[in-house]
Amino acid sequence: MNILVTGCNGQLGSELQILQRQHPWHTYFNTDILSEAEGVLNYSRLDITDKSAVRSFVMDNAIDCVVNCAAYTAVDLAESNRELCATLNTLAPAYLAEAVDKRGGFIIHISTDYVFDGTACKPYTEEDTVCPDSVYGDTKCAGEIAVQQCTDNFMIIRTAWLYSEFGKNFVKTMMQLGAKSEKLGVIFDQIGTPTYAYDLAEAIFVALEKGAVPGIFHFSNEGVISWYDFTKAIHRIAGITSCDVRPIHTSEYPTPAKRPHYSVLDKAKFKKTYGIEIPYWEDSLRRCIGNMARD
Repeated sequence: MNILVTGCNGQLGSELQILQRQHPWHTYFNTDILSEAEGVLNYSRLDITDKSAVRSFVMDNAIDCVVNCAAYTAVDLAESNRELCATLNTLAPAYLAEAVDKRGGFIIHISTDYVFDGTACKPYTEEDTVCPDSVYGDTKCAGEIAVQQCTDNFMIIRTAWLYSEFGKNFVKTMMQLGAKSEKLGVIFDQIGTPTYAYDLAEAIFVALEKGAVPGIFHFSNEGVISWYDFTKAIHRIAGITSCDVRPIHTSEYPTPAKRPHYSVLDKAKFKKTYGIEIPYWEDSLRRCIGNMARD
């Protein structure tokens, strides 16, 4: 297949590029944003916010599958930057889905737990009603709808709490803060499941090799944890002992965007469809931190 990967330099895109070397029988086209200045985006290979450019690129390169990892993920900044957020999270996925559909191809679109408001008390399934409570969540939800309106050949994967060795993420931040701070307050009343980007990238390749099944799927690592407990585990595994981590309420750390208080995703559909086992979050965290230590 000819596969277009957008957001190739992000956490997930970087892991996908590593796995591309293990699947050399496909041809890959990787693209991402090089820079952003005053709302103007500079792309490395393809401007996915340009409908005509997307259509031409997909047709000229005979793209069979798009893996759309690109997104505006600055959750708090999105509250005051809706237009750019919507351009990346809603319009671009629609352009990609429409273009690859005309080619008779397929799109795998990455979405988020933020499409839910976090008021549930049991893991969210793919059939649960979406109810975003932030600009980021609203534009990602609209992106899901746009993809489904543009093609029947879609696979939407919602994930949560993504981290990896690449880019900026919670694990790296907590390691950096833990190494230089004596005390650290971390929210304990937001519950979810971390996702190691490498595990998600592997799952995407399973779908590609077995044949992506149309529909919405959930994927994160196994288990349930709070941000506070996650931080404690990060420090323990990284050998950080000098930082006193204390639990705080969400109200003690106000942010422009609301976070879901509960965003555990039910992965039964993905596991049954593709016949895979998903690693426990702590096992994956150990692998990630181990990889960081070797770099």
